[in-house]
Amino acid sequence: MSDVASTPSEPDGDRSNEILRIEHIRKSFGAVVALRDINLHLNRGEVLGLVGDNGTGKSTLVKVLSGFHRPDAGRILIEGTEVTLHSVRDARRQGIETVYQDLALIPQMSIYHNLFLNREMTFGGPVRMLSNRKMRRLAAEYLADIRVSIPDIDATVEQLSGGQRQAIAVARATRSEVKILLLDEPLAAMGAKESSLIIDLIRDLSARGVSLVIIDHNYTHLFELCDRLNVIEQGQITLDTAVRDTSLEELTAYMVTEYRKQIMAGRPDASS
Repeated sequence: MSDVASTPSEPDGDRSNEILRIEHIRKSFGAVVALRDINLHLNRGEVLGLVGDNGTGKSTLVKVLSGFHRPDAGRILIEGTEVTLHSVRDARRQGIETVYQDLALIPQMSIYHNLFLNREMTFGGPVRMLSNRKMRRLAAEYLADIRVSIPDIDATVEQLSGGQRQAIAVARATRSEVKILLLDEPLAAMGAKESSLIIDLIRDLSARGVSLVIIDHNYTHLFELCDRLNVIEQGQITLDTAVRDTSLEELTAYMVTEYRKQIMAGRPDASS
């Protein structure tokens, strides 16, 4: 792992392909400092893996980007323009969507209803009615477009496998004009066949120009999915490296070394 690869920030230069830039983001919860000084960038169609132990700030960073938390300081730039994300709705207006590990699906509802959850299509006068036929048709078309194979669009989510549920959650997030997709443990507790479905979906979205940030504790998954890796430790990005410039063994050795340093120094509390 070279010295260049270990530099946590990118020098100024051509940013024409950049979709997201975070500069000096800080976030505290009372006396607990979750994010100290986050600097991060993401290019169009890039898949960025976010690596770090529990309590290092990964989830807080995702919640800042998704509009759930407002940072105490720093800047967020989308396509070179500074934005302020007051809410999840603000983030969505900027093309940022998040799929958390719990997926936020309703098991007893149909697949197509879940795809339009909180964005239902209606028709009629003062008393609006659900446009089930239109939602069913559009859901089937969109799933086919992103190559997600579901036998029956009317089936309930509880009838699906873990991989199919994850695919539905991702499909819902990307149904609108999404630019940046944040995924929290997308391959957790999946077998090889189900993982393959999600890996193919992520690669397809990346090829279409969607940029992705993925949190995963399984380094093998990240090396299979990602173009670049950022390590976050104690609320800071301590390593920014292209996947091609490192290896699973080097990353593991780096994480072990950083962990030992923190133990020796006495690791402060942090929010996950």
